[in-house]
Amino acid sequence: QVHLVESGGGLVQAGGSLKLSCAFSGRSLRPIVTGWFRQAPGKEREFLATINWTGDDKYYANSVKGRFSISRDNVTDTVHLQMNALKPEDTAVYYCAASYRVVLTTGYEYWGQGTQVTVSP
Repeated sequence: QVHLVESGGGLVQAGGSLKLSCAFSGRSLRPIVTGWFRQAPGKEREFLATINWTGDDKYYANSVKGRFSISRDNVTDTVHLQMNALKPEDTAVYYCAASYRVVLTTGYEYWGQGTQVTVSP
């Protein structure tokens, strides 16, 4: 059974930075892709970024391109999301997700429990 555990969320002032982490465990085979999503109160879940299993290919939503950066450490099986220049509208629960299929913005099979990010004005 695949387990994804997010960490690194918290309260930050506008303009600040946070680095989220997603730790993978449960299977010896690494997922093909790992992505980050977020969901704000009253809004639909939003795709943010994804990275393939080697870390060579990355894809970002236009809304975060240039501010957020996804990376992975295959020694620790952790995927990170570095978030810079945060805005109050970035406030949401952030989720990581993984897939053993070649997916991009939808279709992920495994999800973490989420970590809250709150950006104050």
